[in-house]
Amino acid sequence: MNAETADTTEPTGPTEGSDGAASRRREQRGWYFYDFACSVYSTSVLTVFIGPYLTSIAKASADADGFVHPLGIPVRAGSLFPYAISVSVVIAVILMPIAGAAADRTGRKKPLLAAAAYVGAAATTGMFFLDGHRYLLGAFLLIVANASVSVSMVLYNAYLPQIAEPDERDAVSSRGWAFGYTSGAFVLVLNLVLYTGHDSFGLSESDAVRICLASAGVWWGAFTIVPLRRLRDRKVTPGGEGAVGSGWRQLLATLRDMRRHPLTLSFLLAYLVYNDGVQTVISQASVYGSEELGLDQTTLITAVLLVQVLAVAGALGMGRLARTYGAKRTILGSLVVWTLILLAGYFLPAGEPAFFYALAAAIGLVLGGSQALSRSLFSHLVPRGKEAEYFSAYEMSDRGLSWLGPLVFGLAYQLTGSYRDAIVSLVAFFAIGSVLLARVPIRRAVAAAGNPVPERI
Repeated sequence: MNAETADTTEPTGPTEGSDGAASRRREQRGWYFYDFACSVYSTSVLTVFIGPYLTSIAKASADADGFVHPLGIPVRAGSLFPYAISVSVVIAVILMPIAGAAADRTGRKKPLLAAAAYVGAAATTGMFFLDGHRYLLGAFLLIVANASVSVSMVLYNAYLPQIAEPDERDAVSSRGWAFGYTSGAFVLVLNLVLYTGHDSFGLSESDAVRICLASAGVWWGAFTIVPLRRLRDRKVTPGGEGAVGSGWRQLLATLRDMRRHPLTLSFLLAYLVYNDGVQTVISQASVYGSEELGLDQTTLITAVLLVQVLAVAGALGMGRLARTYGAKRTILGSLVVWTLILLAGYFLPAGEPAFFYALAAAIGLVLGGSQALSRSLFSHLVPRGKEAEYFSAYEMSDRGLSWLGPLVFGLAYQLTGSYRDAIVSLVAFFAIGSVLLARVPIRRAVAAAGNPVPERI
């Protein structure tokens, strides 16, 4: 499954190389397909199935007080899932900068992307074996898969400045998210058919869930072949130490270098805060729906399917809004909507699917766009030739440092026993993130990074 990693390297830069614009378009189409491949993990596994399923396994293994004891540590069964997410992103924090430094030093992103993708796909496929009381196995596979997708996204995102001109990055990034949400919606339809009709297929409910989990890993691995065949590695200037041995030294050098671009750091700080809220809502929504609102799995699947369908339109629509109002203003508007969603979620009545669907629709309209525009906006703030290093820092903000939200969510539930208290605590992430983003002078930040300033940003 290895692509031609490239003896056919080319210099850095979106318009350079013998094939010109046609070659760039071909790479862009291949690039979209990694979103198409790995987004099924985010939707079917992380957002829909693994949270409620792992929680049910943990509750079945809990003592009389409702606690399980991984490594001898008392953990309320309902908090195991968010804690596992937090552990996975801490591990990702360690690995992502090393992967980014290695990619920039060697110019060979594709072998690293392939390794991260297939480790994650294998761990996800292994979730088929989660049954009985294997909550520790479930937590371990979740940690591996979630850390792997974070590492792979560092390398994937680092291609964006190389395959797209500055004025087209909002559109290219938004199309990537749209591809991802399209695949997520399609696979969720298949999941819904299998889950709701499991009796007619001769399967138990548990069997159906485990097949849905494993199929996401198979999908992830299969469609990763497309970007590995179409993306090109770029030449880098020789010199320096080996990438692996100098990973931590390169990380320190990257952090020192980023101090020379304080406005880029200011954007990263704002993104770290508000995206922590986004990632926590995504990962904990199904647990909130099943445990606090008493909704069944079919309702959760169809709600997330609604999110996926509307997120395609939302990502493309917000991309168009960005062309009129600029990416920064469009993102700020989306953060206001996120805040209203959480406040509405706190008051959502239990056992009322219609209200949950309405909330899912609102999430879908802002989810893809806020993430796609944040990615494209950051691409303008990255100095040329340091894409993977800087996108490793971005990915740490995107996934790797999004440990605080799940931790706060898990602690709130552990202390209060109420998921409503946990969900409303996330409002702070969006409020603080909005203030920090509003204070960043984006046009000056782009110029300070040495990049051309788009007409509208």
